[in-house]
Amino acid sequence: MYKVPANSLFMGKDLAFLPECHSTNTLALERCQQDPPPSDGSIIITDNQHAGRGQRGSVWFAAPGENLTFSIIVKPSFLVLAEQFYLNVAAALAVSDFLLAEGAEDVSVKWPNDVYLGNQKVCGILIESQIRGNQILWSVIGIGLNINQQRFNISSATSLSLAIKSSLDLDVSFGRLVSFVEVRYLQLRQGDRQKLFKEYEARLYRINELHQFESAQFGRFEGSISGIDATGRLRIAVDDGEVTFGTKEVSFIN
Repeated sequence: MYKVPANSLFMGKDLAFLPECHSTNTLALERCQQDPPPSDGSIIITDNQHAGRGQRGSVWFAAPGENLTFSIIVKPSFLVLAEQFYLNVAAALAVSDFLLAEGAEDVSVKWPNDVYLGNQKVCGILIESQIRGNQILWSVIGIGLNINQQRFNISSATSLSLAIKSSLDLDVSFGRLVSFVEVRYLQLRQGDRQKLFKEYEARLYRINELHQFESAQFGRFEGSISGIDATGRLRIAVDDGEVTFGTKEVSFIN
């Protein structure tokens, strides 16, 4: 069943496979509160997640046995609280790296941490942390990636197999994806944040394109994404300058 690469530097010290569960992120966060604590790089994975969670309190649905739904527990002691968005950056780049390596095209990151193929969502990422003061004690990187699913109840979703017109082995795909996550996480741990930041910006969905957005402050408005700031807020260029938004402060209008 699911395995991590044998030469992995920090992943898979503790890998728990559950045939089904409500949410791997919830279980991972509970694990972080137990004694003894989990190993840095522990993974919880399931084939059937009943109540996967996404940004803005949304629910992530995935067909049982067709996709990858898992959570990685990390201890990013090298980051301060203000830098936690870099975990989103590393995870989103890792998923897009994997998709590109598998032959997918038009791969982008829809801020803050959804991954798109064209105009359709293929992956949702949710990062949750346990914090004490300015210190991140533990972070859970939750990834829901559509691999082999063929039918969706919404037109805005897709899967890797639909994009490349071929089914994939979930076990192999999991190992490859974890390898990409490891590369990006170690890149972050080694301090190469500027490179990660620039690559993330370059892969942003609708970067430098004029589109409609909506926010409580401005209502519906037109602008173009110009990048993100140091704390991960979205920068949008408008007629009279530039405005920035946090995760729940702006919506994309299709």
